Amino acid sequence: MSSAPVRNDSPNPNVDVDAVVIGAGFAGLYAVHKLREMGLNCRGFEAGSGVGGTWYWNRYPGAGSDSESWVYSYTFSEELEQEWTWSSRFPPQPEILSYLEHVADRFDLKSAFTFNTRVTGARYDEASNRWEVEAANGEKVTATYLVTCVGCLSAAAVPDIAGRDDFAGPWYHTGEWPHDGVDFSGKRVGIIGTGSSGIQAIPVIARQAGHLTVFQRTPNFSVPARNRKLSAAEVAELKKNIKDIREFCRWSTIGQPYDFNGQNALDLAPAELRKRLDEMWEKGGFEWMFGGFVDMLYDQRANDIAADYVREKIRETVKDPAVAEKLIPKDYPIASKRLPLDSGYFETFNRDNVSLVDLRETPIERIVAAGVKTSEKVHELDVLVFATGFDALTGPLIRTGIRGRGGCKLEEKWAEGPRTYLGVASEGFPNMFMVTGPGSPSVLGNMPTSIEQHVDWICECIAHLREQGAARIEPQPEAEAEWNDHVQELANETLFPQANSWYLGANIPGKPRVFLPYIGGFGTYRKLCNEVAEKGYEGFVIS
Repeated sequence: MSSAPVRNDSPNPNVDVDAVVIGAGFAGLYAVHKLREMGLNCRGFEAGSGVGGTWYWNRYPGAGSDSESWVYSYTFSEELEQEWTWSSRFPPQPEILSYLEHVADRFDLKSAFTFNTRVTGARYDEASNRWEVEAANGEKVTATYLVTCVGCLSAAAVPDIAGRDDFAGPWYHTGEWPHDGVDFSGKRVGIIGTGSSGIQAIPVIARQAGHLTVFQRTPNFSVPARNRKLSAAEVAELKKNIKDIREFCRWSTIGQPYDFNGQNALDLAPAELRKRLDEMWEKGGFEWMFGGFVDMLYDQRANDIAADYVREKIRETVKDPAVAEKLIPKDYPIASKRLPLDSGYFETFNRDNVSLVDLRETPIERIVAAGVKTSEKVHELDVLVFATGFDALTGPLIRTGIRGRGGCKLEEKWAEGPRTYLGVASEGFPNMFMVTGPGSPSVLGNMPTSIEQHVDWICECIAHLREQGAARIEPQPEAEAEWNDHVQELANETLFPQANSWYLGANIPGKPRVFLPYIGGFGTYRKLCNEVAEKGYEGFVIS
């Protein structure tokens, strides 16, 4: 097959193409690049007006990556790696968006996409063995392959609080932020939610608002990011060693440039363990939890040591003991919910213009024109922010309106939880490939590492089908069932299921309680995927 990119992606409606790609974030851009390299013509659809995915929509104050910048990027081009220079350890949203726009322009990827156009349905037609894709603008495209790059955290979850639309002021969701920003100067601002986006936004909003009221549903653990600018010497050293760094990431547990140290916390003397925790705390970042002691994720005694350490830090930081106690999680293991990185989150509650409302003590009764009414009083507000997260992993796919063989809706098949094979395909939906779908590592680590592995595997699979003259591929029901059992068994060996987290869909009323990502580690997952391919795509039906 030709390796030269094709440029025959048609903007006209009712066209026949080899592949339709949904989404123009990290995954969609790379999928188009790889498919074009193979000589396939493809159409891309993107609901936004530009590329970026997560970083197009999530423009709230303080938004940024919690993966180190030098690995939160593509590996497919050495020239790209050397020419792009990141400014800081953890890149902010504007810089990530600029990077993705640069990539899209450099490799002419925008020409494949129709922007401002949401896919409203995708139906598999058995007679033609084609996917029929419909877009909100009326376009209809048919394709042999459907590649969903819709993101794991892209379906915003706006809570259905009574009276929400009665609020007299503007309200915003962190995942759908206005592109021209929001001016909080002198305003009475309320924010509901203290997950990752809330923990990033709260310190920034507090510095601008006249007063900020934080409505906390569940207290959250958080560790310091220790973000900083990168020196010229650091940048040069990183670029020099980037190949080795990338190779390490591909096989590490969470796709990052560090891994568990092979020791158990419970095997160390208390003084030595404390010394190690202190050193890692000062370093900052996820490495404190995921570059240390693996038994903290499996053994409650070890986890308690880590949790108590962070509780101690919160008490040291927050001056008001009563406020500190409200901010301290006490009923789930640390890291069993998504562990945020923060830049002055707990310190923010020492400010005179910040107040904390513990919704476990005084729950919200309704939203009224003047603000938020709890069981205690009405908190008067000018602006309301929902930092309430997403319908993770399954939500973006179900909202796309996908129908497989026999017209079966994806949401019907997944009514009791997602059923996939390797997180990349689902039985009954031939020739549909999911990038970082449920049942893959995805959100449990560095997303670009996971995305590139998925897209590479999918494209190699498509190449295999074309070489064999095969028309169709989908998982065997038995292989899919075994994989789903395996995903749940691995999760149940850890402490993760003890928390009501979005990892289990617990943030969405009525959503089945199923652990969504694969927790066995990026490197292990990569090895399993490679073995499936080497065995002629074992577990799949190719016809």
